[in-house]
Amino acid sequence: MPETPPPLLAARALTVSRRVDAGLIRILDAIDLTLDAGTLADVVGPSGAGKTTLLLALARLLPGVEGALIFDGAPATTIDPRVWRASIAYLPQRNALLPGTVAASLRAPWRLKIRAGAQAPSDEALRVALDGVRLTDVALDRDVARLSEGQAARVAFLRTLLTGPRVLLLDEPDAALDAESSAEVGRLTREFTGAGGAVIRVRHHVADGLADRRLHLAGGHLTEVAL
Repeated sequence: MPETPPPLLAARALTVSRRVDAGLIRILDAIDLTLDAGTLADVVGPSGAGKTTLLLALARLLPGVEGALIFDGAPATTIDPRVWRASIAYLPQRNALLPGTVAASLRAPWRLKIRAGAQAPSDEALRVALDGVRLTDVALDRDVARLSEGQAARVAFLRTLLTGPRVLLLDEPDAALDAESSAEVGRLTREFTGAGGAVIRVRHHVADGLADRRLHLAGGHLTEVAL
């Protein structure tokens, strides 16, 4: 009988504390989490519960985190943080595009040290990619300042997908989008998990029926709840 593969992403006793006048309070209190390949998990909970903090901790973008993180069976302590962040990509709620053209924004990740020497996508590849996210009317040389909010969100999402991550950490990806753009981002998210990726998505909206799991964060604790 074949062995069950390890979770793509796991956290053990993940703890984040913040100092206040009265002392330390735990934003995340010894959270355990596993996320399998092909899974879309929504994280919900009250404002201020620490949902963004959870994503930042999983992305290794937050100092002072206690506990263990594991990616595809390997402890985070054995993986260069830059490699971790390339594999486990965090998209903030408002993912600002760099000033300039759409093509320049899409190629921005290839200017980072971690991809030194790697070939950035050609104009032809970028054109195909834009068409694939239904931005057929957006030219590569268009200034990003002339994109609508929905178009900018899709370009930012596409920029991350082009780098080839295996896990997406999405912080309210459809919070400020119209229905059409929200549906398109949802479609791309499900295509990503359908190809073997995994997604954790913070949401405040009513469930859209796309998630496989629903997790509730409150009082520092993460619990599984019914869809």
